[in-house]
Amino acid sequence: MQKHGYFIPYGVYGGKYNMDKDEQLLEKAIHNVLTFPILRFYGWSPACVSLGRNQNDEHINKQFCKDNNIDIVRRITGGRALLHDNELTYSFICPASFLKNGESIIESYKEISSALALGFKKLGMEVEFPQNVRAKTKFEYCMLLSTGADLSYLGKKIVGSAQFRKQGYILQHGSIMFDYEPMRIKNIFGEYPEDEKIAILNDILPDITVEELCNSIKSGVEEYFNIKLQTAENIF
Repeated sequence: MQKHGYFIPYGVYGGKYNMDKDEQLLEKAIHNVLTFPILRFYGWSPACVSLGRNQNDEHINKQFCKDNNIDIVRRITGGRALLHDNELTYSFICPASFLKNGESIIESYKEISSALALGFKKLGMEVEFPQNVRAKTKFEYCMLLSTGADLSYLGKKIVGSAQFRKQGYILQHGSIMFDYEPMRIKNIFGEYPEDEKIAILNDILPDITVEELCNSIKSGVEEYFNIKLQTAENIF
């Protein structure tokens, strides 16, 4: 018997709203003892830097952000800072028991990411988990930090994700970049991004739209978990 879940369609919002919304959805899932997942897609306006839950913000050029209308927020999830601008962000919320290996942080991270990978495959992109990769901790910018649990395309990181757990439930969200401005990253984080480490969709699928990407990933999630996602824009 096919299970079901909830889907919240793509919308563009400010950074505080986006982070508050993900946390609210997690709390609602816990409160209602949901046994199925919630998938949400969103974008950011204005551009926004999100800091990991316990990350120090001393490396952020706050004056540059202020002068260039870039918000700064803190995520409930861990990980390193990220500039959210020309991208699609997903969030996936579920009880740990929904996953085959939900009690393991790494394996649950890979399991959710594998559903995303199936969505990329539907677009003709073969993404994978890099082999024999150790996390490099000197970078403060998330997309320059590579681990063996991150999805990569031809050796370049294509999805930067982070996870948070509470009362047996998982919130995982992450960014898929259409494009980025290297000097903007340098001005904010003080480190120049290395192109050979970051994959952007505009280089791979230059004609793809946000709607097409959302539909493909949604379809991948449904197929991977054998669920039917019901649109729930007004329920939450």
